[in-house]
Amino acid sequence: MRDNTLKYVLVLPAVMVVFATAIWPLMESARLSATVGRLNRPGSLDQYIGLENYTWAFFEEPAFWNSVWVTGIYTILTVGLTTLFALGLALLLAPGGRLRSGVQTLLILPFAMSPALIGVSFRFMFNPEFGLFDAFFGAVMPPLADVSWLADPTLAFAVCVMADVWGWIPFLTLVLIGGLASIPQDTIEAAQVDGASGWRVFKDVTLPQLAPVLAVVIILKSIFSLKTFDQIFMLTNGGPGTATQTLSHYIYFNGMKYGQIGYAASVAWLMVIPMILLTYLYARFVFRKD
Repeated sequence: MRDNTLKYVLVLPAVMVVFATAIWPLMESARLSATVGRLNRPGSLDQYIGLENYTWAFFEEPAFWNSVWVTGIYTILTVGLTTLFALGLALLLAPGGRLRSGVQTLLILPFAMSPALIGVSFRFMFNPEFGLFDAFFGAVMPPLADVSWLADPTLAFAVCVMADVWGWIPFLTLVLIGGLASIPQDTIEAAQVDGASGWRVFKDVTLPQLAPVLAVVIILKSIFSLKTFDQIFMLTNGGPGTATQTLSHYIYFNGMKYGQIGYAASVAWLMVIPMILLTYLYARFVFRKD
């Protein structure tokens, strides 16, 4: 067998796996999005209706726009807060930073937990009867004791944001530590010799050189926030009402609970649009030649 043929034979198993686990499901979901797609209606998976599912989501379904709104606010808050906290920790853990060993040890705990486990943990910690936070507030701030955190729409949303930020801070911190380590120290030392304060060194020297890494971190975190599901599912299951129902949970809710596979597939493809844009931006930053 010639070498030109051998390389295609060797890569064929990997191509088949990718096709079976990624390409074919995408093609099938695109086909289903153009059908009635009701599990309780025989033959509806082959009953084509064109773009009616998409127009229904855009113009007839307020629950869809509610999930878009929830997902957007959730993404903005989680990305912003996680990046700020991670940057602060990265500065503490950078070479020469204070509290390095202690904070680095604490990073191991949330980094090792799955999002589903984080959701379950926070659900129990915010239980109004025996939760950790209820006991803490009962001892420190009695007016906040016995508060049904997950029964109030605003508080439940805040708990979801808090859980996501807590779970993602370690990963982003480690990435930013690597970014800080790549910054030439002579530029920082030159600014310090010129008499620049710590804030001016950070704002005018460190931050501009860290900007490409920050951009990658923000884009990557935005992708994961947009498609978050398991943590929300285990923590609030989209409730109370639809206060914490993200797009991923909305897709699951319609597809698995109501059996509207066609409509769920169309909403999933609508969610792909911002994903493609963010993935394109991520690839531009990661694989740029300069």
